[in-house]
Amino acid sequence: MNIKHQVTKYLSLILIFFFVFTPSVSKGYLGEFTIKDEAKLGEKFKKLIRTRFPIIEDPEVKNYVQKIVQRLERNMPPQLFPITVDVVNNNNMNAFATVAGYMVIFSGLILGMEHESEVAAVLAHELAHISQRHVAKNIERSQLIGLGTLLGVLAGVFIGSKAGGDALVVGSLAGAKSAFLKYSRDDEREADQVGLNFLMAAGFNPQGMVSAFEKIRKKKWLSGGGNIPSYLSTHPGIEERIGYLQERVNRLKKRVDLPAYSDKEFYRVQTLLRARYTDPASALKFFQEKALDECLRGLGKAIALSRLNRIKEAEAAFIKVLKCGSKDPLFLREAGRFYYAYGQLEQAALYLQKAVLLNPKDLMALFFYARVLAEKGDFDTASIYLRKVLKYIPEDAEVHEHLARVLGQKGDRFAAHLHLAYANLYKNNKRQTRFHQKKIKSLARTDAQKKKVKDFEKAYKERAEFW
Repeated sequence: MNIKHQVTKYLSLILIFFFVFTPSVSKGYLGEFTIKDEAKLGEKFKKLIRTRFPIIEDPEVKNYVQKIVQRLERNMPPQLFPITVDVVNNNNMNAFATVAGYMVIFSGLILGMEHESEVAAVLAHELAHISQRHVAKNIERSQLIGLGTLLGVLAGVFIGSKAGGDALVVGSLAGAKSAFLKYSRDDEREADQVGLNFLMAAGFNPQGMVSAFEKIRKKKWLSGGGNIPSYLSTHPGIEERIGYLQERVNRLKKRVDLPAYSDKEFYRVQTLLRARYTDPASALKFFQEKALDECLRGLGKAIALSRLNRIKEAEAAFIKVLKCGSKDPLFLREAGRFYYAYGQLEQAALYLQKAVLLNPKDLMALFFYARVLAEKGDFDTASIYLRKVLKYIPEDAEVHEHLARVLGQKGDRFAAHLHLAYANLYKNNKRQTRFHQKKIKSLARTDAQKKKVKDFEKAYKERAEFW
């Protein structure tokens, strides 16, 4: 091998290493929008979503969505960022993927579908946008400068100017440049095709992508386009996309048998979302009229009745439901929540403890069990359990608030005010946040406490940016 050939070989290896492994350069193209920039923008956008929308932290819902995403992700090529997903409590049929592997799905999308494969299809489509790095590439081409401007444009594209906040859209520049960040026809076609591949590889029925898009189209007609993603309602060609996807599925049907629908867990999550997170009167009417699995139907009715304060009817419904779900941790948890809400602590403790033992990952059951223990005066165990819950959902205002009460009962004033500060921070209550911030500064004595004050001030600064 001559010297010239060796030099060429080593230069090629250096260039390959630079493009593939150097973290400061976006993979696949050179430019100003680096991997570090994308990570920062992703974190800011996530904080924006969590400031503007109620996030569903219920593990029954959250883990279900994550399970679908992980099943799809196993069939994706290696990604620059880990895939993370938040479930937003909102009736709109919406889902989107932005930068740094961050995805959002609205509860309305889950409720608006008939099969698990349809939800998986929408998520597969969004994962394809991530895999093909459509947003990052569009940002690079747009030549927008500054994370603040980029954040405002992303907010306008994905969640609308109202949800994004006018203050985030920096002048006419962001508005004029937002067109660069919207998916093109080619982006959507590629996401359809790649997403369908992910869907089939994960073992979902590919017909789900066609029927999901048909439902989105129908929702657009019925609502005037106001309750579906803005980028879908304005982007042309959805009829064409449904057509070529159906053609591909038809060709596939001729070669292989399509996977059967598997919707048991999907219906379970739908029942919980409808009963717990939508209008209770409408939910009750739905469960009274729709032909569902008898146990799920009964659970939905019981939860809706309890939310309507129809206590005797709710208790009768829960007693009936527990006969067919006496070993189901979700049924036990919801019964425990009901008895806790109406002051029957012994019954609540019995059902919630069983739920935790059957499903240790159900942080909602553990949260309510800790509250029962606190009501019964066991503050030490209650604080241990509440801290365990916060380890996994550190931005839950309600958990911080109840931990603060328990710590106050134990006489730890600094820790109580600290968690009240976090509770109000995550509730976007600026006045109360500042009040408790002043308290913790005045109460901090040890180095550990002073560090916690600094940690809180950092969290406050990051969150307050979106107020």
